[in-house]
Amino acid sequence: MPLKKFANNYLSLKMNPLLKEFNTKRQTAPFLKIKEIHFEEAFKIAINEAKKEILEITENTDTPTFKNTIEALAFSGEKLDRISAIFFNLNSTETNDKLQEIAQNISPLLSEFSNDIILNPSLFKKVKSAFENQEEYNLNTEQKTLLEKYYKNFVRNGANLSEIDKNKLRKIDKKLAKLKLDFSQNVLKDTNDFELLITEENELKGLPDSAKDAAKLRAKQKEKNGWLFTLDYPSYIPVMAYADNRELRKKMALAFGKRGFQKNKNNNEKIVKEIAGLRHKRANLLGYKTHADFVLEERMAEKPETVNNFLNKLLIKAKPTAKKEFEKLENIAKKDGIETLQKWDISYYSEKLKQQELQLDEELLKPYFKLENVLNGVFTVANKLYGLHFKETKEIDTYHKDVKTYEVTDDFDNFIAIFYADFFPRKGKRQGAWMTSYKNQWKKDGENSRPHISIVCNFTKPTETKPSLLTFNEVTTLFHEFGHALHGMLANTTYPNLSGTNVYWDFVELPSQILENWAYEKETLELFAKHYETGEIIPMEFIKKIKKASNFLEGLATLRQVSFGLLDMEWHGKNPENYQSIKEVENAIFKNTNFYPNIPENAMSTSFSHIFPGGYSSGYYSYKWAEVLDADAFAYFKENGIFNRKIASKFKEHILSKGGTEKPMVLYKKFRGKEPNEDALLKRAGLLK
Repeated sequence: MPLKKFANNYLSLKMNPLLKEFNTKRQTAPFLKIKEIHFEEAFKIAINEAKKEILEITENTDTPTFKNTIEALAFSGEKLDRISAIFFNLNSTETNDKLQEIAQNISPLLSEFSNDIILNPSLFKKVKSAFENQEEYNLNTEQKTLLEKYYKNFVRNGANLSEIDKNKLRKIDKKLAKLKLDFSQNVLKDTNDFELLITEENELKGLPDSAKDAAKLRAKQKEKNGWLFTLDYPSYIPVMAYADNRELRKKMALAFGKRGFQKNKNNNEKIVKEIAGLRHKRANLLGYKTHADFVLEERMAEKPETVNNFLNKLLIKAKPTAKKEFEKLENIAKKDGIETLQKWDISYYSEKLKQQELQLDEELLKPYFKLENVLNGVFTVANKLYGLHFKETKEIDTYHKDVKTYEVTDDFDNFIAIFYADFFPRKGKRQGAWMTSYKNQWKKDGENSRPHISIVCNFTKPTETKPSLLTFNEVTTLFHEFGHALHGMLANTTYPNLSGTNVYWDFVELPSQILENWAYEKETLELFAKHYETGEIIPMEFIKKIKKASNFLEGLATLRQVSFGLLDMEWHGKNPENYQSIKEVENAIFKNTNFYPNIPENAMSTSFSHIFPGGYSSGYYSYKWAEVLDADAFAYFKENGIFNRKIASKFKEHILSKGGTEKPMVLYKKFRGKEPNEDALLKRAGLLK
């Protein structure tokens, strides 16, 4: 390395902002100072510091107690946690080849460090001692939960294994860490590599002006003439819903379904089978029949049989309705001379049916859903329910110019949280929408350290002539992610690993899915749904149609979610080693849930990021499970008024602020006074006769 470059690198590392106290507003991440070169060194130093903290616990000669063992563990590795949060969030929102290379280097180190803790016999001995003697410590509910969580985490992750089996577990976890990264990077590459340039405007008949304007701007930014389409949702979805050109829809749908399933270097077929196989071996090594048995032990559902029964019950309830809905779509398509509906026809004819039955044109709604107005709408809902105030600030660093930052306070001007909002697609950002955290909430030494929460979406960007106007589906997406954000922002626990969304995965969707309900209510819509040009409040006839549309094609929508849940359980609830073909696995599942023909060149599993690199393996059912909870919970609000502060206070006290400090059903019953009734979901969905 040239001397000058070495000197610059040395200076950069010496000044590494990740290794210093964040001397910023509310100790937020100093994004403007952070460079790619800082991460690897910061990770290595933070891992070593965390190892020293663990060593202090294991070498403490005092009798193991809750405080010197469990509490010490809970507050260890704080610097490593913050660096990890910053890095992996950037790798999802603003990635590049260098960050992906760093991720490949760092993930095995983090996996190894995690195993160094969980497979440390001296540490486990102390945790076990504290667990067995807990009656001596006079613990409160949160402390008991934390103690049980640590003990079970050690046992469930190999603490009782022989040294030979521990080494096998280390190798599996190291391999899984790399495979999950490879999976995500391959999907992102296939997504980014696809571009479709249309040069004749007559090929875009039916497409809304807003979608054409965005495509025109996209082409201009790439110095091309015409209309450029990509697989990013704001580009992809309008084509599938509105383009009269069936060939255009087909090209887009096939490209979308090929991600990770093409004969190129981004192919995920082998990775899918490897991940599923390694998860199964890992579960067997730990004494579980399948990965699903392992995962569901720590879920509300508890066992695979419960999940499969739940999904199949929904399948039985939804399929007759879904079949009738599909026949309606077929009848409309036949008028256009289409005898067999294909995957690329469903959204298009669904939109036609919606306009026919409900006289609801999504494009007529969009002018009432300017992004800034919708965001102010969710802020107002949060204020009415929980007394929160959001003030935009320019004094906090961001990783991209599109990201907005807010300070959140309560009615008494107490600081509650930092809130980041990142709304638009770009090359280095993965698809979809999610909530994440840059810093958890916790209490220590008399201080209630508040969280830094972010939501990330992929909405249509403003064009040269129009602001960002959302579809109603995007409106509900924003409400959904903001519900997760409230779960993070209103956290009020002692320990960071029980804070906010650190709950059972089949409970985590309750705060997000319940907030979607407000987006359908007249009282809410009148707060923010105003025409971006005239300021006119959304007409009552539109509100009625939106409400009616909440159940539109609900049978097909339920069947779709059930099919994803069943596919997840197929990969993780059985031994996958004999599965030769991904398509065979999918065809066996989808034959009961799909009405349109199989597409040989498309696959779902190879881009199913929720369950392979994501945290929803054996847990995709939780979206429908949480719908049972949210339908039952929102019925409570409806009975007493959707902005009833008393009910909202109960929801905040027993759900939003409590994180994972108690069993989910215990918390839910404290809020609702009873267990949830799934009839509330079936009734809301129109599936209950």
